[in-house]
Amino acid sequence: MSFLSATPPRPLRRAGATTGRCGVLLVNLGTPDSTRYWDVRRYLSEFLSDRRVIEINPLLWQPLLQGVILTTRPFRSGAAYRRIWNTARDESPLRSFTRAQAEKLQGEFLSDGPLIDWAMRYGRPSVAERLQALQDQGCDRILVVPLYPQYSATTTATVNDQVFRALMRMRRQPTIRIVPPFPDHPLYIKGLAHSVRRAVATLPRAPQCLVASFHGLPRRYVKAGDPYPAECNRTMRALRAELGLTAREFLMTFQSRFGREPWLEPYTDERIASLPARGITRVAVITPGFLSDCIETLDEIGTELREEFLHAGGEELTVIPCLNDTPDAIRLLHALVRENMFQPAP
Repeated sequence: MSFLSATPPRPLRRAGATTGRCGVLLVNLGTPDSTRYWDVRRYLSEFLSDRRVIEINPLLWQPLLQGVILTTRPFRSGAAYRRIWNTARDESPLRSFTRAQAEKLQGEFLSDGPLIDWAMRYGRPSVAERLQALQDQGCDRILVVPLYPQYSATTTATVNDQVFRALMRMRRQPTIRIVPPFPDHPLYIKGLAHSVRRAVATLPRAPQCLVASFHGLPRRYVKAGDPYPAECNRTMRALRAELGLTAREFLMTFQSRFGREPWLEPYTDERIASLPARGITRVAVITPGFLSDCIETLDEIGTELREEFLHAGGEELTVIPCLNDTPDAIRLLHALVRENMFQPAP
């Protein structure tokens, strides 16, 4: 028998080869368990103690945080959460939407497809708890999906940190893969454009200006190497092209600044409040840095910013919802999972 015609030997099965299921863990920012003072304080303490979020020496920051800030801020934050709270389920909208995304995404796969779960970086359910739950259900490969369209060390990186902290406490670790950010993924951009067109079509008069408000970031974080503003610009370039709008017709701003140091500009509140003096009294605001509506979109934009705009002489401020658990959001998440899964998903 010649070498070329010989039947090749069957490959040996590698010891320890994976035989379990794939899991998918959607991870969002987080939320307090209730609007009560101590629940809000506990959540803010965990969030604002993350050294990815607050890059100040803990010896200087923690006395200030645990003293003045966490004594007063839970009252203000609790009031804001009460304005947007999902009273039907007694939880924040962010928790409701993240759960719904996981449930609807699970329905996109066959019964032997990946198991879909969800967690919060801060608060409950925790990343460690849900990773363990997926492993207990037989998942030896887990795809983690940080639900942040644009990368920042303050968001995506801190999810990754928490995932690997959990792995450090596991004797038998699952194989982990992290889905990269998706600032200009075609399905994300098409979903955003669809939400803009749908919202504008319901208005009696078209807005004179469209504003995209992203979450802000201290300038020194960017100087240290955080690529977040470049990621936001990728989203804006793609979305403007999809909608056929110019930079003058579709403004880009940054919200939620905290403290006295300079943050990314222009600031959303200042830019919006300046528009009526220029004759722009009808504005629509979209928040492409958030996949799901939360306190920053529903209250900071939908309540506080609207009041500032009307006080400055504006007539109408329309807040365009995030993708939330719409079909556009589920198509995007399904594509992200399929593109990054360990093996072809059913």
